[in-house]
This record gives sequence, C-alpha cells and structure tokens, in this order.
Amino acid sequence: METGISGQRTCLVTGAAGFIGSHACRRLLDDGYQVVGVDNLNDYYSVELKRARLAELHGHPGFSFVEGDITDVLAVERWFADFEPQVVLHLAAQAGVRHSLENPRVYVETNILGFFNILDACRRHGVEHLVYASSSSVYGANIKVPFEETDRVDDQVSLYGATKRADELIAQTYSDNHGVRATGLRFFTVYGPYGRPDMAYFGFADSYFAGRPIRVFNGGDLEHDLYRDFTYIDDIVEGVVRVLHNPPVGEIPHAVYNIGNSQPVMLMAFIGELESALGEALGRDVAFEKVFEPRKTGDVHATYASTQRLEEMVGFHPSTPLSEGLRRFARWYVDYHHVR
Repeated sequence: METGISGQRTCLVTGAAGFIGSHACRRLLDDGYQVVGVDNLNDYYSVELKRARLAELHGHPGFSFVEGDITDVLAVERWFADFEPQVVLHLAAQAGVRHSLENPRVYVETNILGFFNILDACRRHGVEHLVYASSSSVYGANIKVPFEETDRVDDQVSLYGATKRADELIAQTYSDNHGVRATGLRFFTVYGPYGRPDMAYFGFADSYFAGRPIRVFNGGDLEHDLYRDFTYIDDIVEGVVRVLHNPPVGEIPHAVYNIGNSQPVMLMAFIGELESALGEALGRDVAFEKVFEPRKTGDVHATYASTQRLEEMVGFHPSTPLSEGLRRFARWYVDYHHVR
C-alpha cells in the first residue's frame, strides 16, 4: 500500500462506503486531503448501493480504498502502519435500532470491539485527532427536550444505543489515561441522496414505487405522534469537517457534540413533505397508502438536538430546510432507480 503524498494530510475514514462516510470522503477530497477509505461492504443493506457510492470516489487521485473489517485487529494495524494517517474519521458501525434486537452479537463485535481496535491504533500511532460516530440513540428514554450533551444518558432503550454510549465512555477513558484526542458526534436522523435503505424515508419511497402501503410505527396515535430531528447529509458533513479541524484540549481531551437540525418534525408531517417532494420529482400527485402499526421496541417518542455546544466550538448550525433536503433526495431517488 502507498502512503499519502508528501506534504498532504491523510485521513483514514472507516465506513467509507456508508451514507455519511461516502459523503464525508468526497468533502475531504475536495478540501485537499489524501483519503484512505475502509469498509467491509457487508450485506446489512444493498451492497450495490455501497459500490455506487464508492464509484463516485474512485476517480479521484487522492482516494484509496481498502476492503476490510474493523474487528480484525491485524488488518487495522496494517492500515495505520501503511498509511500513517494524521486524523481518523471512524464511521463504521452496525447501524439500526430494531436490528439490534435480532442480531445483538454483531453490534457488540462491531460497535464496541471494532471501535476499540480503531481507538487503540490511534493511541499507538500518535493520531492527532479521532472523530467518531455516536448517535442520538444514546439519549434513550430521556424525555427532557431539547437533548443536551450534559443530560444523563444512563437509561438506554436499545442495544444499539448502549453500544454507542459504551464507545463514548471508552474514548473518554482513553483520552484521560493516554491523552488520545477524540470527539464523538451524536447524529440525529440523517437523510439525503445515497441514504440508507433501512431508514424510514427511504423505505417509504421503496414501498410507494412497489405499490405497497407504507408502514407507520406510531400506533395510529396522531395526537401523540413521533417527533424526529431530521438532519440533511450536507449539514452533517459540514459539522464533521469543522469538528475534525478542532480537536479537544484540556486535561481530558475528549468531547461530545450533538449534530441535529434542532427543528423536530412530527412523523406524519415528514411523510407529507416526502409525498410533496416525490410528486414534484415525478410531475404528478403522490399520496402514500398508510398502515398504522404499534411502536417498535427501542423507538423513542422524540429526538431533539440542542446544538449550542457545537455552535460555540465550531460556529456552525445545520440549516437545510426539510422541504429542500427531501426535494434533493427525491430527485436523486427517481434518477438512481429510474422510476417514473
């Protein structure tokens, strides 16, 4: 393997074929980084979609890709030894709250053991800054809104959220014991082009074009509908890059930030916006047939990010309106899937 071009900074990005990872790689390349993307291309969802994301990156001379698994400690060591990254963006994880009920082992192996392998390699190789993906799921059963980084997060409602909270605690301990500079980012419901098919908005579009009703897991309780803080992918990436350039300082160089739009939307209102966006992309009226089902175990009533800490540190607040973000997603979806 070849290391980065002399004089250029190298960023190792795990989960490079993922939704946030592929967008972040593109932005880092545009900013002049040498980017080493790592992904195991697992089949949790469409591998074809993951390869399509990578195809957008492969033509860039600053991009290298390695297919590998973060749970393989020897492989992780090779990546760090061969590429010598100055900074690491760790986005690889087993995602999905509901799937963690069905296959818990992979969450522990990937999200905890895999995270530890990356964190320990950062320690041993003197990486300047590790930025890693946490999740709004760490807030668990918290009912106080907006969610703030200082809130207690002891009452977890999903194994996925518990693994992400474990990552934060492990990273903080490593920062305290070894001086590793690390920042965790609690992402709030990210959406946009090339998004994850297991996310609700993507599944709604799939169901519509397949002629199926959409499944709405709010129990049909429209008075107490679910609220979500939907955050457009470009806003997420802007926040990620700004944080990457601002490693934490102090006696314990570890920080955690929310990245969310801070404008939670009722699920039914979100569905209405998606219908409008798809209608605009198709040039016709779109209305989903809906089937209401009970809320799923692990679902929380509301997510709502306070981003004050992020704004104070890097001067950024997500700003893409939901209607605009969904229009971009809808145009991409129609073009990518060739549907009319």
